[in-house]
Amino acid sequence: MSERLKTLRQKAMALPLQPGVYIMKNKSGEIIYIGKAKKLKNRVSQYFGSQNNHSEKVRAMVENVRDFEYIITDSEFEALILECSLIKQHHPKYNILLKDDKGYSYIRVTGDKWRRISCALQKDDDNSRYIGPYNSGYLVKQAVEEANTVFMLPTCTRRFPEDFGKGRPCLNFHIKKCCAPCMGRVKFRNYDERVEQALDFLSGGSSESLKKLTAQMNEAAENLEFERAASLRDSINAIKRLGDKQKVIQSKVKDQDVIAYFSDRIKACFEVFRFEGGRLCDRQDFPVEIMGDDKSQREEFILSFYNNKTQVPQHITLDGEVENTELLERYLTEKSGRRVYITVPVIGEQKKLVDMCRQNAAERVAQLTGATGRELSVLQELSQLLGLETIPYYIESYDISNISGSDNVAGMVVFENGKPLKKAYRKFKIKSFEGQDDYASMNEVLTRRFEEYLAHKDEGEGFGRLPDLILLDGGAGQVSAVKPVLEKFGIDVPLFGMVKDDKHRTRAITGESGEIAINMNRRVFSFITNIQDEVHRFAIGYHRNRRSASLKSSLTDIEGIGEKRAAELLRYFKTIKNIKEADLEELISAPRMTRQTAMAVYRYFHPQDDEQ
Repeated sequence: MSERLKTLRQKAMALPLQPGVYIMKNKSGEIIYIGKAKKLKNRVSQYFGSQNNHSEKVRAMVENVRDFEYIITDSEFEALILECSLIKQHHPKYNILLKDDKGYSYIRVTGDKWRRISCALQKDDDNSRYIGPYNSGYLVKQAVEEANTVFMLPTCTRRFPEDFGKGRPCLNFHIKKCCAPCMGRVKFRNYDERVEQALDFLSGGSSESLKKLTAQMNEAAENLEFERAASLRDSINAIKRLGDKQKVIQSKVKDQDVIAYFSDRIKACFEVFRFEGGRLCDRQDFPVEIMGDDKSQREEFILSFYNNKTQVPQHITLDGEVENTELLERYLTEKSGRRVYITVPVIGEQKKLVDMCRQNAAERVAQLTGATGRELSVLQELSQLLGLETIPYYIESYDISNISGSDNVAGMVVFENGKPLKKAYRKFKIKSFEGQDDYASMNEVLTRRFEEYLAHKDEGEGFGRLPDLILLDGGAGQVSAVKPVLEKFGIDVPLFGMVKDDKHRTRAITGESGEIAINMNRRVFSFITNIQDEVHRFAIGYHRNRRSASLKSSLTDIEGIGEKRAAELLRYFKTIKNIKEADLEELISAPRMTRQTAMAVYRYFHPQDDEQ
């Protein structure tokens, strides 16, 4: 530990065991982090102890700390209020800082003859009409997309009437999302009517638009304008389908914010779904730096998110626990002037909304890391199913392969971020014994693997990296055979077996506490099946290669038979048994064989014929 850390830790150990706020400063005296604590001494001293348990961001912050100040408060709630006030005043670099949502969005209607509808973040002096402003950019974008889709308005860059007939219509025409005025077959009167209907839809909402369109359809039918009536009918049906789609993301809790957090230990993101009147009216994502565990991350985000807002919903629904729930509820209640509830649902509609919100957070993290949201999400589900403390981003799986104990080998496959990491695959030839003993084989393989870890752990790659989860192809016996290895080396990695049914299909996961059914969770079931199939394929492939090499080596003992002739013989006859049972003429007819070499092969397998 450096002298700087020793000095800071000594100062921290002298702090009182009272609630308060601590203020970290860099060498220039600039405030870089503000936090609160129930017991100042315990919390602050943690920063200046061992750095191994800190996230990268916390280590970077501690590296820049040259001094700290503190303010004692009468209660933890007062510390929370003071923390929010100081963060809002100083904007420290290492706190979660979210921008005020002061931006507005507009619906833009171009001023040319063939009008277009789009969304815009600001007004321009371009002869367009701007409807708004609106607080929610998401709501504006969603509404404009819906209007253009329902009334089949173009969203491409073609200009009308200049580009009439200059090219074939795009995909939107073929999937009935555009009336394709580019073809020059749409009358301006009909096109302009679609635009007016879309503007009515945007201003009056779907219910009012449905009433108006239905009246227009009935009128057109009475006037025998069947083509126009059919067009209006299609728009009405499109709005109804849109309503059915929106029901998926509606909430019985009329006004609430749903907040979910996802982290892959490198990147992290919060997703917020805002509901008004039971309908999703806005969504935002906030990539953040990792400064602590999930509970403390959620607390800091909530404080930052609502610190600059004048309106706080009565219900805030979270995807996981948060530190000091009662304090947060009290703070937000006083801020909003009405009772605020923070809940973490475990079943029902609210749980589905939380899961959807978390899936979107995972998707955002995936965009930042190059993985996919689906892969990261299934890892989180697996973590919850197995009761793991962290998400298993780096998984190692092992399988043994042999035939009656001969050519005994093992394969190791690696999945990182839910995808095979083939450069990390490894092969093992069992060396410590002969014969068939899958338990002893698995014990040897894991022993050798962790001996390599101890030799290369400073490298942090390959065998120098510990997995987050070990999956063995087999049941409780394999797990029991490997558990002593982990204990011997002091390795604390979750260990489970993958159990198959009588038809060699994945059935369950087994651990020390018994089997865990996975067939009720389709995504986890498919993921584990994929891992088990992959490690089995890899291990049996290595076994076949070694067995083939072993067979070829036995043939090369025959005079005149080299590797190429041995390979041709095995390819032609398939097995050593077939070669042994072949007569001389059959051997002569094989590829690359001469009478002399065929005779050598025959005599090798039938020495008794020479004795007679």
